[in-house]
Amino acid sequence: MPNINSVAPELQVSQWLNTLRSITLADLRGRVVVLHAFQMLCPGCVSHGLPQAAAIHETFPAADVAVIGIHSVFEHHSAMTPVALEAFLYEYRIRFPVAVDRPSISGNIPHTMELFGMRGTPTLIILDQQGRIRLNHFGRMDDLRVGAMIGQLVSEVAIDPNSNQEQEQAAAGSGGCDDDKCAISDNMGSANA
Repeated sequence: MPNINSVAPELQVSQWLNTLRSITLADLRGRVVVLHAFQMLCPGCVSHGLPQAAAIHETFPAADVAVIGIHSVFEHHSAMTPVALEAFLYEYRIRFPVAVDRPSISGNIPHTMELFGMRGTPTLIILDQQGRIRLNHFGRMDDLRVGAMIGQLVSEVAIDPNSNQEQEQAAAGSGGCDDDKCAISDNMGSANA
């Protein structure tokens, strides 16, 4: 199971619905990614998880936040086929892309569910703009907390650890404060020491 702040493993998908192309997490770097693992026969998924994912999809701009459903079936396999899932998504008006988690050959736990260390459904996983896992939550989570976390992650500025951003800003005369003084930035006049 990957740890919080580690880069998320790639999704293991047997089929995509609600999208014309395959999606990789690498393709989504630069955006916050909300992964919602569900089963269509899971009461918590239907009553809370999927409506929450749909609200996130409708609320945040697609340029900032990508929402992906992951249908991770670990029980009632014969009842939750891709054909049944397609009808379910249509009936419940789920508009965001949905991945069918690749079934396990040897056990009941599908591949993506196992890779992320999910304990069941619903599971909400949120990745930051660099593809790092910032939340892996099993069960219901308050909408306000989820929205606040997504908003915070959207507003984070991606800083390249190899850049000399602070030195570049100082050389450009951007002003600012240190332990000794606060300087006026060049766009407000010359910096005073």
